[in-house]
Amino acid sequence: MKTTHVTAVTLAVVAMLAACSQDKPVVETVRPVRTAEVRYDAAREASRYAATVQSRYEIDQAFRVGGKVAQRKVDVGQFVREGDVLAVLDDTDYRLAEEATRQQWQAAVTQARQAESDRQRIGHLRTDGSVSDADDERTRTSEQTAQAAAEAQTRQLELARNRLKYTVLRASRSGVVTAVRIEVGQVVAEGVPVVAIADPGAPEIVVDVPENQLAAFEKSKFKASLASAPDGTFDVALRELSPQASPQTRTYRARMKPVNARALPLGATATLMADRVASETPVAALPASALTQSGGQPALWVVRHSGTDSVATVELVRVEMHGYRNEEVLVSGLPAGESVITAGVQKMAPGLKVAVPGASLVDTNHSQQATR
Repeated sequence: MKTTHVTAVTLAVVAMLAACSQDKPVVETVRPVRTAEVRYDAAREASRYAATVQSRYEIDQAFRVGGKVAQRKVDVGQFVREGDVLAVLDDTDYRLAEEATRQQWQAAVTQARQAESDRQRIGHLRTDGSVSDADDERTRTSEQTAQAAAEAQTRQLELARNRLKYTVLRASRSGVVTAVRIEVGQVVAEGVPVVAIADPGAPEIVVDVPENQLAAFEKSKFKASLASAPDGTFDVALRELSPQASPQTRTYRARMKPVNARALPLGATATLMADRVASETPVAALPASALTQSGGQPALWVVRHSGTDSVATVELVRVEMHGYRNEEVLVSGLPAGESVITAGVQKMAPGLKVAVPGASLVDTNHSQQATR
């Protein structure tokens, strides 16, 4: 009797639960999602390069003769004008050489005058037959030789005087001294650069472009900024691109000039931004987190609106991918204005109900409770 009573109670409870389950249907969860609108534009590609500010006109000054440095007149950062003295060599040896050459010149000039006097005397004697034609010819030859020797010594004297003047190094143009490579007492060779002068009025952005980016670089539009002022960008234009790669780095040096004249600190670090149209086909830039796959092909979860404004379903649609840009993926194949899911795509399923961003979920839950 006891067993029969327990069985009857159990059957009654089961019947009550079944009745309740028929009265209260299972509530389907509506998942909130994050979306982005599909907007098409020309595909652009941006690249950044580390660059430096240099002067368009920078000259290495060198002595035209060698010797021991007697004076150094400038320091790095000093502004000099054309003709200012930069450094001086010990000119003792050059003064001695100039004096010796001058003495040789005087001797040659004296010999030339003596040869001319002899020719004139022989010429007078030849008129009365006192000397032969051969003697007259020899005196003329001697005169010409002496004159040529005097001319040669004159040029040697000019060279000696020039070499004496070359012991003083003067600025060939106005500008700022960017490098000094000598000290007093140092012996320098002829033609070795000792002082560098740059024109601060013609600054340029100098960058080395990798070989595999050269073609895209030439088609780009450029902006630049300084490390000291990263938010102050300014337009620059390509002025010069090296036709030959550097043998050490295999990069091509490009020199960019500011579109509008502006003062830039020489030697400063800069960032060059190159922007170009990567494809003529319009593409949509979406967060890379929105991309998934369908049958091994790139795809996106697209929001399909239903009758209500607050609830929608999702559909997986294949798209054509055109590449990546920073943290974005470039795609096409969807109508403009569509909304795609950008987060949690691995949890999506075809037909899954989602809450449209910006809509309230309170009304939806309330309507479901009213149904129940």
